[in-house]
Amino acid sequence: MLGGDDKTARAQAPAVDESDAAPESMADEVDGAYYRWLTASSGYQATFEAEDHILDLVRTLAADPSASAGLVPRIPELIPQLLRDLADDAVSAGDLARQVERDLVLVAEVIREANSAYYRPLQPVKSLDAALMMIGQNGLRMLLARIAFRPLITMQESGFARQAAPVIWNQSEKCALAASLMAPGLGAGVFEAYLAGLMQNLGLIVALRLAGQADASGKVPGSSQFGLRLLDVSRQLSAAIAGHWEFPQDVVDGIAGVGRLDATTLSAALVRGDQIAKLRLLLDAHVVDEDDVLVTDSLDNFERRCLGKIGALDSAR
Repeated sequence: MLGGDDKTARAQAPAVDESDAAPESMADEVDGAYYRWLTASSGYQATFEAEDHILDLVRTLAADPSASAGLVPRIPELIPQLLRDLADDAVSAGDLARQVERDLVLVAEVIREANSAYYRPLQPVKSLDAALMMIGQNGLRMLLARIAFRPLITMQESGFARQAAPVIWNQSEKCALAASLMAPGLGAGVFEAYLAGLMQNLGLIVALRLAGQADASGKVPGSSQFGLRLLDVSRQLSAAIAGHWEFPQDVVDGIAGVGRLDATTLSAALVRGDQIAKLRLLLDAHVVDEDDVLVTDSLDNFERRCLGKIGALDSAR
């Protein structure tokens, strides 16, 4: 059953006719509900021509992500090397720990992570060594990646993209964790799935900036059908940016492969993680209830356990 806040959000969002809002699948239904909620405060009923113009702008940028430095952020020089170190199984936990030791901010982040509701230590963790033992090498890799990429999602300076960026980063974090939990059962790499989850929304932030610039009011089209198309093309932009930034090729392919017949196992983990994360946000915002068909018919038992597990993220950050 839809919650009261969802009714308010839908009342604020632009009206669309039934054919526009009709989903093709349960995944589309979740995406549509998420997009309506995300844009409820800034959505308007755009013409088809205006929507197509925005989508064409995103596609053009995806074909050459380096073409607009003002829209696609420049990656810090340290990130390609950090990615290689984090993805290299030959780099030991000790090597990563020595990198962390040199930065007091990172030390504090690692200890805070170990004490989070996600790990639930029996006693407070106070030392770096104990924290590293608690979260493990994979946990450290994920934490370092999250710290490195957070500014890239939240750096937008104005318009609706600035308002939406914290929400989208929240979804990215939850998607990354959910995708990493789904990965083993699908035969995908855990850390690679986590990276793909963090990265998949960067194109959406850029696309929302483009959409805001295309309208004099700075608002974005709010229809579900446009939202589904925008999520699709912006994910391709994310894959293009990931390739431009020299991400691992399987991560690039995983993002690009979502929705394709030749999708990789990483793509499958990303799809499921993305849906779980969106449902988590909709549940936390009281847009849907636990017994809503979007939850009960979208997720199997394991995925519902993942849905509960990522609920601890807000306590961890």
